[in-house]
Amino acid sequence: MHLMQLPREVLLGENLKGEVLNVAKRLMLGEKALVVYGPKTKEIAGKDVEVSLKSEFDVVSLTVKGATMAEVKKVIEKVEDEAVEWLVAVGGGSIIDVVKFSSFKTGRPFISFPTTASHDGIASANASIKDLGLKTSLKAVPPVAVIADVKVIKTAPYRYLAAGVGDIISNLTAVKDWQLAHRIKGEYYSEYAASLSLMSAKMVMKNADIIRLGNEESVRKVVKGLISGGVAMSIAGSSRPASGAEHLFSHALDAIAPKPALHGEQVGVGTIIMAYLHGLKWERIRETLKKVGAPTNAYELGIDPEVIIEALTIAHKIRPERYTILGKDGLTREAAKRAAEITGVI
Repeated sequence: MHLMQLPREVLLGENLKGEVLNVAKRLMLGEKALVVYGPKTKEIAGKDVEVSLKSEFDVVSLTVKGATMAEVKKVIEKVEDEAVEWLVAVGGGSIIDVVKFSSFKTGRPFISFPTTASHDGIASANASIKDLGLKTSLKAVPPVAVIADVKVIKTAPYRYLAAGVGDIISNLTAVKDWQLAHRIKGEYYSEYAASLSLMSAKMVMKNADIIRLGNEESVRKVVKGLISGGVAMSIAGSSRPASGAEHLFSHALDAIAPKPALHGEQVGVGTIIMAYLHGLKWERIRETLKKVGAPTNAYELGIDPEVIIEALTIAHKIRPERYTILGKDGLTREAAKRAAEITGVI
């Protein structure tokens, strides 16, 4: 049996803070809701969503401050203490990931209301929870609905939108790794999921000139790509269509860099290197990232070149069961340095 869980509704437009109310009524989610936001996203959209819902629902709220198991526990306790029937996540990747994993653990549905478009977690079934110093992707559930207000997302610094492009472009090497694992390890492979994932990456590359403007249309292009990536993962039943060696590299950076960059920025740079290792046209990937203003090297990431090399040599250990271009033994220091130097990452 192959289970595909997908969002039932995806809304993309302007002035959608009040739409959470209508979506919840249409989907008949129940009377008691929990709105979860961060200190900043509470002011950006969280409070407005909460006020709108209070006109017809019994609503409680909670502020969380990062994607940790401690915050997940806080949300789960609130759900159980208040007999919450459904949740709303108003925020960036961290808030959505906390609510997503809490939703999975408690069996309550959740609505995703992203305030940034920096990575594909806004619609996927996977949650990245930072615990014990290592950011690990956990299996969870996708949102029952995604409500993406382009005006809200546009208020976030442009850097987040550029990071979203990095996360979408990483689909190119993720699918290559998936095909490799299929050929060498006999791993399950879905052509439909892979095609949707690749299409998202190619559309973003094609629309780089529009995205770099940072307007409402730019946000729409990136959000559609991120949602498509999330749906591709739901069709595949795993994160394979959008997560390969470039993501392992990013997780390695999260573990060892004194100050990691944004997830999408790191996987974008990782994609350049992994594309080189796969024999893809890595220069075109680098050009697209440059065009939209995303980092393409260690200096722009704010990470020491030595840390980049170290991350490349340990990336294969992050998820040993996931076969990628890095193989089971990973890269030697010399191979890592050479790949990073040839691609201009260091």
